[in-house]
Amino acid sequence: MKKVRVLPLQDENPIVMERIKYSIAFLFALTLVGLALNFNTLEEIWYGSLKILISPANLVTDYFKLANVGAALINAALMIIKSLFIIRSTKVSLSGPLFAAIFTIAGFSLFGKNLFNSIPIILGVVLYAKLTRTPFKNYLLSALYGTALGPLVSEVAFNSGFSFFTGIFLGCVAGAIVGLILPPLSRHFASFHKGFSLYNIGFTAGIIGMAFIAFFRAYGIEVDTVHLVSSGYNQPLSIYLYSLFILLFSLGFYFNGGSFSGYGSFLKEDGKGGSDFIERYGLGLTLINMSLLGFLTTTLVLVVRGELNGPVIGGIFTVVGFGAFGKHVKNVFPILLGVLLGGWLTSTELTSTSFLLTALFGTTLAPVSGHYGVIAGVLAGSLHMVIVTNISYLHAGMNLYNNGFSGGFTAAIIVPLLEVVFFHKNNRENTELTKPIINTKPVKDIEKTKQ
Repeated sequence: MKKVRVLPLQDENPIVMERIKYSIAFLFALTLVGLALNFNTLEEIWYGSLKILISPANLVTDYFKLANVGAALINAALMIIKSLFIIRSTKVSLSGPLFAAIFTIAGFSLFGKNLFNSIPIILGVVLYAKLTRTPFKNYLLSALYGTALGPLVSEVAFNSGFSFFTGIFLGCVAGAIVGLILPPLSRHFASFHKGFSLYNIGFTAGIIGMAFIAFFRAYGIEVDTVHLVSSGYNQPLSIYLYSLFILLFSLGFYFNGGSFSGYGSFLKEDGKGGSDFIERYGLGLTLINMSLLGFLTTTLVLVVRGELNGPVIGGIFTVVGFGAFGKHVKNVFPILLGVLLGGWLTSTELTSTSFLLTALFGTTLAPVSGHYGVIAGVLAGSLHMVIVTNISYLHAGMNLYNNGFSGGFTAAIIVPLLEVVFFHKNNRENTELTKPIINTKPVKDIEKTKQ
């Protein structure tokens, strides 16, 4: 019997490929729904979902603890579906950056984002597109990632002392303002870290959140940081996560023609500025890469005996999503190692949710190790570990992408120094190569040669 060879997905019809990508994203949402129903009843999920919608969501507010696991998972599934609907309405291809956005939104919908606090920000970006008379699809990433400032909307709406409807109105206005100013600022701040932090919107959101909090504090409005996290779900959630990553790996292996062909070249990408891995290497290799990052990060959490709660799973999902947009096991591992080293040297509790979030989201600096090597990555991770613990005060938890904010500063500090080191190193190497060859024969031998 003749063996049938499975072709890599990039050899398929583009329309078929697009449907497959949407199907995978929708399947991801369905797995979350199935898991939710295993944890809670429909009634518990309904009341938990209402609590999520009308509660402040400052960093870190674990929706597992605030409401219940089922409600948090349903919230994440609904946010995925909403994002797919928005992407589909713009008629753009489901690219690597958008895949990263979907997984990131799903992750942060377990601790801070919800349907209420995300929509005003997206509408603000739509308004910006209208005012500038440019297509909304040009700012699609700003709209999706910009929901990092969802807690600002919830804080104004439900925790500022206004009446219910007045608070909701003012919260929506605040969200619309955020969405309106986010696109031009994010474009400008990309030069600050030169593409060496993948969470550029996170840095921009941090600046915006810092400005809003400064305004609040000027008028005597204090916003307290929150640390509400859950525990005790490691067994069922680890089973779910490993099953999900096995599924992604299997799909990727199938779509790549039943092989790892091309993954060696994949690992040579430095990730600077965010590389669209789906466009460059196809969906098959990208799914394999995403699954391997999932295995790595989930195993890291379990090895250090951390808790798989809403924020930590959010971090895992974000790393996995960016496996389509700049991250792979080779450029992520040195950053993780650097954060672990920094935590160990500063006697940080490695099992804490705060530390694990620093490790997972600190991989925003993966391009540093990808471009400058392992040692540079370890140094960047260690520096990030120190900086991130002192940065959240500036935005008081209004920016969910706190590590993106910190990562921007870390990259801005370490990259110029690395550029100097590598510039002089390359100069020395070039000098050695261009040195004239000096005849080292003894004088007597030279005289003999002349005779």
